[in-house]
Amino acid sequence: MKHRFLTLGLLLTMSLVNVAFTSCSKGEDDNDNQETISTTTDQGVVINGVKWATRNVAAPGTFASKPEDLGKFYQWNSKVAWSATDKNVTGWKAIVPESSVWEKANDPSPAGWRIPTLEEIEKLFDPDKVNSKWVTQKGVNGKVFTDKITGNSIFLPAAGCRLYNDGALSGDGTLGYYWSSSLDELDEVRAHSLYFYNEGVGSGSYSQINAFSVRTVAEHL
Repeated sequence: MKHRFLTLGLLLTMSLVNVAFTSCSKGEDDNDNQETISTTTDQGVVINGVKWATRNVAAPGTFASKPEDLGKFYQWNSKVAWSATDKNVTGWKAIVPESSVWEKANDPSPAGWRIPTLEEIEKLFDPDKVNSKWVTQKGVNGKVFTDKITGNSIFLPAAGCRLYNDGALSGDGTLGYYWSSSLDELDEVRAHSLYFYNEGVGSGSYSQINAFSVRTVAEHL
């Protein structure tokens, strides 16, 4: 895996990643009573020139009901939703998709939204324009990204991922992976994603067979 971090201490970083991948903790859902929120629409917020949804993608074409909900995991260029909470899954497909783009027919985003590009993901953690902070929001660990000028912010749960070889759940509560639509030009079986943990945030290149979270951007501002 390749990473580009905004923190010092590369050796410490790699150590923390190895520990996190071998231990998982399951977050609890918040049970507070809330008004019913549409799962097919989202107002979104603009951060550093990009309009982000405020919730993860759940089932194809829908958003999670709350910002703290983990939603579902997706393999790259796939519309098949995988559980973000079950310890084991059946029917896992360890097959690299035969495409150089995330095809529209395989995009699980709700109408009016799409998978972000690598450039858009990297604008989310631009240190000159965006602050990022590890928090526990209503019992769920994750990162809050805040536009330094407008104060607009979004919360991304640290849902972990499902590993490419067998679909095992890993990093729940300690790591966050969010797909971009951008293929790794140096390794066509990999694609880029947002990556974060409690002390760092960056972008990385990962096997397309991994199943990661999806946070969409608006097709139009």
